[in-house]
Amino acid sequence: MSHLPHQQGGGVAEVLLPVLALLVCTGGYLLLARAARRRNPARPWHRRRTVAFCGGVALLAAALLPPVAPFAHHDFRGHMAQHMLIGMYAPLALVLGAPVTLLLRTLPAARARRLTGLLHSRPARLLAHPAVALALSAGSLPVLYFTPLYESAMDRPAAHWLLHAHFLLSGCLFAHSVAGPDPAPGRPGVPARLVCLGCAIAVHAVTAQLMYGGFWVDIRAPVTEVRGGAEIMYYGGDIAELLLAAALVATWRPVRRGPAAPAALPAR
Repeated sequence: MSHLPHQQGGGVAEVLLPVLALLVCTGGYLLLARAARRRNPARPWHRRRTVAFCGGVALLAAALLPPVAPFAHHDFRGHMAQHMLIGMYAPLALVLGAPVTLLLRTLPAARARRLTGLLHSRPARLLAHPAVALALSAGSLPVLYFTPLYESAMDRPAAHWLLHAHFLLSGCLFAHSVAGPDPAPGRPGVPARLVCLGCAIAVHAVTAQLMYGGFWVDIRAPVTEVRGGAEIMYYGGDIAELLLAAALVATWRPVRRGPAAPAALPAR
């Protein structure tokens, strides 16, 4: 298996474009955080949110730039490490940065109301449901690795970047639906989210085990690379999902019920 020509053909653009995109995202977030602090000094933007978002950007940079990116083009183990960074670790950090909440704090009132209305719309509520996010993220793994889709995407630069975008967006959606601090109207309770997280763990584990055993896998790579990639998926996925479970516990706020009203005295 060798996709190195694709990497060489992209040249400097495959380094500069991700760097520029990541710098724009980081700069935009920092400017919004500064604006939020100036708008409401009594309620400053939490630095831990900024650190989390910048950490997510750093993880994306590690995945999309050398040495990981060139390694991912000619070794399946590199691809899987890149997949873990883009699709699981970076999304969790980015989501914990609460970018939507930050945007709502800095937008003018009219635009903030429109954004809030969009978040409450039926399509947005459906898309942000953990079951839908699960299908888009973990559910796409068998389709990718047990069909010719993976090899087809690796041979086409545009498809390869679309695959990266899918990993990132579906990973962010799943992390948000399970443990995101941003507003999520219609989000189910903690038990339902834990069930979806458990399903994600099972899908990752079963896919990795089938890949390690060579069952149904459609990847043109040496057996040692495929097994190494399966191990990265198995153990790396477990760690990422444990971090997501910890984030769920950390961001969970129990519903507080007021004291029950005293029972009315029977009429005489």
